[in-house]
Amino acid sequence: MRIKSILVSQPAPSESSPYLEMAKKEKIKIDFRPFIHVEGVDNKELRTQKIDLTQYTGIIFTSKNAIDHYFRLAEELRYSVPDTMRYICQSEAIANYLQKHIVYRKRKISFGEKNFADLLPLFKKFPTEKYLLPSSDVQSPDTIRILDSANIDWTRAIMYRTVCSDLTDINIKDYDMLVFFSPQGIKSLKQNFLDFKQEDTKIAVFGPTTLNAAEEAKLTVDVMAPTKETPSMTMALEKYIKSLHK
Repeated sequence: MRIKSILVSQPAPSESSPYLEMAKKEKIKIDFRPFIHVEGVDNKELRTQKIDLTQYTGIIFTSKNAIDHYFRLAEELRYSVPDTMRYICQSEAIANYLQKHIVYRKRKISFGEKNFADLLPLFKKFPTEKYLLPSSDVQSPDTIRILDSANIDWTRAIMYRTVCSDLTDINIKDYDMLVFFSPQGIKSLKQNFLDFKQEDTKIAVFGPTTLNAAEEAKLTVDVMAPTKETPSMTMALEKYIKSLHK
């Protein structure tokens, strides 16, 4: 079977994307459509979680979404975030994104390499802060486990939710392959297309949690990334497509 069309469950990338290069090289149609989107909670819902932003001296940011929704809620609650606030960010890219909301210079900003576990030395360095973790309704159990092991005072605040997008305008059977990056993407497929049967449709997934969600949904996974050989999704797709098109 030749792959002629792929639906990637993410927003359309920039012009320099490897997806677009692959589409041109392999002569296939690639469409992009987010299967999920983020909706912020309001300040009333934050209060039901018994969260008072004034009580925290440190914030742990794991994503740009978390930053945007923390400062949105602070503004809604008329809370002026003090210059003394300590920011612990999962990566340098997330730390740099803080510049959208604060004057970066002279602030207490620290960041890890990439993985959440990389933050442990920072928690040991600044153990006395009272930390807030702004998060979505879906939180990695590893993050909670690592925070619990760090011996710090921390509280989770759900500030936004990942929800299924409306995809009912799509004819899902127009595509030879579907590409997923999160368990929520698999959930959105099932929620939007109640009668979906995989049959000849190929499924590609990124990450072990997405793989587990696909298998639980009784889907057969044809392409898995990342692996040692194919660390990116585009590399995994290209390798698979070439094997089919021999």
